[in-house]
Amino acid sequence: MLIVMKPQATEEEIAAVVGKIESVGATAHPSRGSQVTLIGAIGDSDTEVRVAALELDGQPGVSKVVPILEPYKLASLSARHGERSTFEIDGRRIGGDHFALIAGPCTVESRDQLLDAARAVLDGGATMLRGGAYKPRTSPYSFQGLGVEGLRLLAEAKAQTGLPIVTELMDARDLEPVVEIADVIQIGARNMQNYGLLAELGRAGRPVLLKRGLASTIEELVMAAEYILKEGNPHVLLCERGIRTFESSYRFTLDLTAVPVLKTMTHLPIVVDPSHAAGRRDLVEPLSLAAAAAGADGIIVEVHPQPEEAICDGPQALRASEFAAYARKVEQVAQVAGKLPFLEAASTA
Repeated sequence: MLIVMKPQATEEEIAAVVGKIESVGATAHPSRGSQVTLIGAIGDSDTEVRVAALELDGQPGVSKVVPILEPYKLASLSARHGERSTFEIDGRRIGGDHFALIAGPCTVESRDQLLDAARAVLDGGATMLRGGAYKPRTSPYSFQGLGVEGLRLLAEAKAQTGLPIVTELMDARDLEPVVEIADVIQIGARNMQNYGLLAELGRAGRPVLLKRGLASTIEELVMAAEYILKEGNPHVLLCERGIRTFESSYRFTLDLTAVPVLKTMTHLPIVVDPSHAAGRRDLVEPLSLAAAAAGADGIIVEVHPQPEEAICDGPQALRASEFAAYARKVEQVAQVAGKLPFLEAASTA
């Protein structure tokens, strides 16, 4: 359930409510909003009964107690009393009125390739730099990424551009070196239900970009986010990247209906990945514009200096020379959907 504190509630009153919740074996998750503090009381059904018996609505500083009926207690929109989350990631904001454009190569191939891409997306207006040091591939014989060397190159790219780094984690054994470099840790579609890994990320505290599994429902995506939130990490970005259907004209079916539906379910920011859904460069821009129009809080897109020479996913990568024009179109549509301009903010951050 959700305990809504009064705007004038003191820290002592908040602490008293937290103490009472924890005294019956529940976990308290305080969240300080722009107007009020919200405290989520999380536990199993028996624990919820014990919390209800506390009659917290009569506690000093409490405005009201609201049951959370959804199984995803912390990700639910009602857990924030209808207020959407906005995250600041190394000076860049995402969620609410803020749109994030995350761009860069699918994988880090070399120093020159990464730095060329990083400078191009910075100049074009990207707010964050993506790049894979560890790559999940369908074939075990395909390029698996540069690993620690790739992380070192991403750190160098950030030092030169100032762009926050988004990179993928596949194995909990690599968590420590990834946390040292990444500003946002990406969990790919194939690991969306790797619950042990998600719990580790919840304890690590670094923002997480969680991609929807290729055969997962929307509720399963939100429940996967709950594993991270439950461990104390509130900074989760949900990512729609296409699901597997009967259609074979393109790689995956980009489920843009998921964007407005998720907005009714959760307070977490929603990102769309048009690159992996399309699998084709010519489809990336129209899908990006559609995602922005649907109300997405951000886009993560692949950009390469020379896509024809890319080690992986070259056919779906935007050319670095064309990125700035693409970014301007995305910004225009995002503004129509109610977002603030991001190109100027990115260039002055």
